[in-house]
Amino acid sequence: MRKYTFLLILLFSASAFAQNEIPLKVGAERTDLYFPLLTDKRVAVMTNQTGIAGNEHLVDMLVRHRFNVVGIFSPEHGFRGTADAGEHVASSTDEKTSIPIWSLYGSGSGKPSPEKMKQFDVLLFDLQDVGLRFYTYYASMARLMDACAEHGKKMIVLDRPNPNGFYVDGPILDMKHKSGVGWLPIPVVHGMTLGELALMINGEKWLPGGRICDVTVVPCDNYTHQTRYELPIAPSPNLPNIHSIYLYPSTCLFEGTVMSLGRGTSFPFEVYGHPQYKGSGFSFTPRSVTGAKNPPLLNKKCYGTDLREVPNELIWKNKFDLSYVIDAYNNLNMGEKFFTSFFEKLVGVEYIRKDITAGKPAEEIRKKWACDVETFKRQRKPYLLYPE
Repeated sequence: MRKYTFLLILLFSASAFAQNEIPLKVGAERTDLYFPLLTDKRVAVMTNQTGIAGNEHLVDMLVRHRFNVVGIFSPEHGFRGTADAGEHVASSTDEKTSIPIWSLYGSGSGKPSPEKMKQFDVLLFDLQDVGLRFYTYYASMARLMDACAEHGKKMIVLDRPNPNGFYVDGPILDMKHKSGVGWLPIPVVHGMTLGELALMINGEKWLPGGRICDVTVVPCDNYTHQTRYELPIAPSPNLPNIHSIYLYPSTCLFEGTVMSLGRGTSFPFEVYGHPQYKGSGFSFTPRSVTGAKNPPLLNKKCYGTDLREVPNELIWKNKFDLSYVIDAYNNLNMGEKFFTSFFEKLVGVEYIRKDITAGKPAEEIRKKWACDVETFKRQRKPYLLYPE
């Protein structure tokens, strides 16, 4: 009997191991699901350096299969992903394929001109997101969905895993704070892939005038919301590794303060500091570098806190964590001057700044958005493509 039980356990373990060994496929790799939709069509692509299918860039793969790619739209940070956050990116031509690159970032509305919309029949969207309301790629997707809806164009979203897709946290955006870093009424950490979010944008009629985009999502294969997915390519110059991506929901809030979060160093979003920060032996000096040409506190020695050794498991446990900002606020002791007007655009609500200045601890403040999290989880459920 013991021998039989042991064999059963062995078989179960082998089966579980085999299931875990099934490789995850991103949407771009599932060519059988979208290549037929591109036949005899003029194709535009919205992508950047993360648009990899296997060992090949999506654009190169499409050209190799002789699809008629007429243009490449590029998001914030540009087609090659090297531009600063918020930097105007000029249109150009891809040197490898000679396909024109049409920049959408820093161009006003962020939507293609009517002339550009006339040049293609179907738009392929393939960007690696990190699952945050203030990360701009989903806003680019929403604006392109709106343009396609206006002009009667087909859009195909090639889905990719969300590295922060295993939880939902933070307040839902108060739409009076809508901006380029807060485009939809969703929490700070929404826990969805861009494909799922595209379906939700249509389903909740979030496009202007209630327009509906003709969108097809090519889902990932062998992915769930509990998958811990490490990005093979950095999604933007200041998120160089998975640890920075896990910290990003919390440390990005320093963009709305007088602090440096390490832009202009080799460890952005993994530290925070200021020349007047007291009681710390850790220091860094922001420099002008690729992807951060003019970072906050440029060339000024900053003292602060190094988060590089914080375990991933602790970051996952604390989720959207205000304790870093509260620590820095208390340390600098400069009152309202600690914050800039950008802070509300990031957090999306007014009560967080007020509660921090009132001296409330992080755990007390987070109770205020608990209902937002549960409400959003129910709202998003019909649009989820992957098991929770």
